Amino acid sequence: ADDMDFGRNKGLSDAMLDRLLLDETRIQSIVDGLRGVAEQSDPVGQILEDWHQPSGLHIQRISTPLGVVGVIYESRPNVTADAGALCLKAGNAVILRGGSESFHSSTAIHKAMVRGLVSAGLPPAAIQLVPTRDRTAVSEMLAMVDYIDVIVPRGGKGLVGLVQREARVPVFAHLEGIVHIYIDASADPQKTLDVVLNAKTRRPGICGAAECLLMHKDVAATWGKDVIAELILKGVTVDAEITLQGIAGTHPAKLHHWGHEFLDMEIAAKTVANVDEAIDHIRTYGSNHTDCIMAENIKVVDHFFERLDSAILMHNASTQFADG
Repeated sequence: ADDMDFGRNKGLSDAMLDRLLLDETRIQSIVDGLRGVAEQSDPVGQILEDWHQPSGLHIQRISTPLGVVGVIYESRPNVTADAGALCLKAGNAVILRGGSESFHSSTAIHKAMVRGLVSAGLPPAAIQLVPTRDRTAVSEMLAMVDYIDVIVPRGGKGLVGLVQREARVPVFAHLEGIVHIYIDASADPQKTLDVVLNAKTRRPGICGAAECLLMHKDVAATWGKDVIAELILKGVTVDAEITLQGIAGTHPAKLHHWGHEFLDMEIAAKTVANVDEAIDHIRTYGSNHTDCIMAENIKVVDHFFERLDSAILMHNASTQFADG
């Protein structure tokens, strides 16, 4: 409640406030996630590769802990539990620095995890939380080469860019979730409508939320208009390029809308001639995070998958599954 009040006073959007919200369902989801991590096999000490050289040298590649991991993240308090559990499972200690908006929730989650460490006979300092909202703590973490082995930023472009620019510690980083959905001429209309609405409106503030809709020209000329109309009906602002601006309620798309992570009830929409034009657009404006194709023609799907190297490629599935 304190974090939600802080967010409202700070003027956060509804989508960003949704990131902060912890209700019974979401708390149970955190618990289930922790149990899932606990049930995984021990990743430490696994022989990943094993080979012999002609010289008789025997070589093995074995998984080992990184050491101390620093995780810097923004609003979502569940990351406190996720990052703490995953680092611990992999044999690492972790220093967590959460966003100022989720300070109280993250503190409560951290205290619960420390109690769990103690009850399991593990060092309580194995999972640490930086106990301040002061932003100078981030800069200090980025310079702690004697204490932190790697930094993992989890957040928007501003945070990740700051970490990459200033860190003296090695960084594992990603950028924004510029998530595209391409609707092919062979797509099923009802399936597409269901997926698009879920991908944009279920939780618009997460990294797996759809941010750009690429629509085959044949779809745009027919039932694609209904997809955009439904998005608008659900309260989504649709920034449409010129061929789609005849649809009531759309707004003219500007150059800055392409490749933009809205993290809100807003989406860019564009008509393309074919799957190759969609691929070119994604290569130009995407972030290699998650991209989806809606299609029933498997040859088109295979082509889409072969030509893109996003971390996650989806076929007829909501991009919201990519969250986390």
